[in-house]
Amino acid sequence: MFGKPVTLVGPKIEVGQQAPDFTVVDTGLQPKRLADFKGHVLLIASVPSLDTGVCSAETRTFNERAASFGPDVRVLTISMDLPFAQKRWCGAEGIERVVTLSDHKEAAFGTAYGTLIKEHRLLARAVFVVDRQGQVTYVEYVPEVTQHPDYDAAVAAVQQATR
Repeated sequence: MFGKPVTLVGPKIEVGQQAPDFTVVDTGLQPKRLADFKGHVLLIASVPSLDTGVCSAETRTFNERAASFGPDVRVLTISMDLPFAQKRWCGAEGIERVVTLSDHKEAAFGTAYGTLIKEHRLLARAVFVVDRQGQVTYVEYVPEVTQHPDYDAAVAAVQQATR
């Protein structure tokens, strides 16, 4: 993080494994689990905070790219931001195709997907694609939180999973 090593808590997710379950909360403070999206292809973006430049740009980019996805694809952005802040940010930015979810209560997503930064209790930047059967088909742990993910590779993985 900013050139300094950090400790990621949780297992490293690998392509081919079943996506681990997690419980987070939506902007209405309702719990959401992986099972709530069963039957959909998921693009899951883990970000430190929507109120930072790269996270903001990433979420806007995935919102734009989601316009080309079919109705069976859901784009989730998960951060430690409070649900109220996520709702305010999405409204201000016009985000309509990305579901923002907060891991602030239990860090259940971060610890299940190996993205919880121990030193800061934030989530590392990572992207996962999960197919309709719940299998992980794409993983990218971005090595530096100030860098963008590979958008084209993630979108290609979503397109492959919808075939």
